[in-house]
Amino acid sequence: MTGTETTDNAEALDYGAKVIAIEPGGAEWIPPEARHGHPISLFWTWTSPNMEFATIFVGFLGVAAFGLNLWQAIVAIIIGNALGSITHGFLTARGPSMGVPQMVLGRLSFGYFGNAVPATLMSLMSGVGWFATNSVSATFALNTLTGLPKVPSLVIVVIAELALGFLGHNMIHAFERFAFPILAIIFVIAAIVIFTKTDPSYRPSHHGGSAGFLLTIGAAFGYTAGWNPTATDYSRYLPTSVRGWVAGVYAGAGLFWSTTLLMIVGAASATIPYSGNGSPTDQFTSHFSTWLADLVLIAIVLGGVSANAVNVYSAAMSFSAVGFKTKMHIQRAASAVLFGVIGFLVAWWALKDAASSYENFLLIIAYWIGPWLGVVFVDQFLRRGHDVRPLLYDRSHANWWGLISFAIAVVGSILLFANQTEFHGYVAKHAPSVGDITFFVGFGIAAILYAIGFLATDKNAATTAQVAEEEVSTR
Repeated sequence: MTGTETTDNAEALDYGAKVIAIEPGGAEWIPPEARHGHPISLFWTWTSPNMEFATIFVGFLGVAAFGLNLWQAIVAIIIGNALGSITHGFLTARGPSMGVPQMVLGRLSFGYFGNAVPATLMSLMSGVGWFATNSVSATFALNTLTGLPKVPSLVIVVIAELALGFLGHNMIHAFERFAFPILAIIFVIAAIVIFTKTDPSYRPSHHGGSAGFLLTIGAAFGYTAGWNPTATDYSRYLPTSVRGWVAGVYAGAGLFWSTTLLMIVGAASATIPYSGNGSPTDQFTSHFSTWLADLVLIAIVLGGVSANAVNVYSAAMSFSAVGFKTKMHIQRAASAVLFGVIGFLVAWWALKDAASSYENFLLIIAYWIGPWLGVVFVDQFLRRGHDVRPLLYDRSHANWWGLISFAIAVVGSILLFANQTEFHGYVAKHAPSVGDITFFVGFGIAAILYAIGFLATDKNAATTAQVAEEEVSTR
């Protein structure tokens, strides 16, 4: 690919499919001769990170915090996860043909330097927000399992997560494959036990209504779509012969079944009486016999590490896509350490009130990802039939209308519809039954504004070459 930053061919070929090796390069294009792997690997790569307690807690919130009964929560969970998984599949599909991380593809929509805004948001969301969230749940589990104090438990968890993310792409795929059967078996057994104790007739003391239903959709979507900005990070090494839609189906399926199963388990667990005052993991594992509770705690730790290996790696990818001119190995190492330290401190702070912190975090994710998806998908649609690859590493490529549309959509949708503990938008305040539809509104505003701006400025003229054969395979 001409006009791009490319991983050194000798280093890339030497890296190949090695697992115990530091991945060379960073956000560069992966040349065809360095590609390897099979699309089915995306199934467990996107299953294992979601087999963890943070996923369960989303479903628990639907009943315990948002006031839905079990059946309403299940429907809301399926809708939110389906939306997030479908968008993830579409984004993943471009990996084999384009060979670059997701946030590098974002340069098409936002311009080379304008893309620094969503790339930075993504780095903070994955490397700090999600890193802290998953570290907290794994820490609670390790603390309950071993009796080790919470702070030392947190240190152990963070060290394991950073080690995996630092080694890079191949190690992450290998670890997720190793974790997949262990996590799947334990959580399926746990799900069966929970379902046998569930009270389908349970009604929360506060009725959530349509507002609670939309909040649950938003929380489920926020969790699942939170992976969207990392999609091609894990499909870009696949050979160019792999059909994009096949990669997308495997990734979307892995994401959907894992998030949906565990969120439904979480919703079901909220209908089972609990009289203790322990941590969220204590409450969940109290429903099991001792041997199964210990296995579930082990799975929660393993799942948290699985999720954060992905998070810290993709945070580094996003940081690389900001465009700083440094050696990529230095960049990845620096970002891994930086996010690890910040994420550790945030996790330490969140240990005090994990439930409230997590609820607000889930909705905030949806607030910016909705508008981001609106711009990215419209841009991809309007550029169909053109070879966009020369723009990916062109530092002169500007597309400020993407950033303007994104900013207006984020700010406008939050001011109108946000429904947070500390802030309520105008509509949410005066018509609370509407619930929190910020992400839907943000997506729509961004998509419409960007389409108008793109067509008005005739961005199609920027790329005139016919699409390459491999790009066709993504549609």
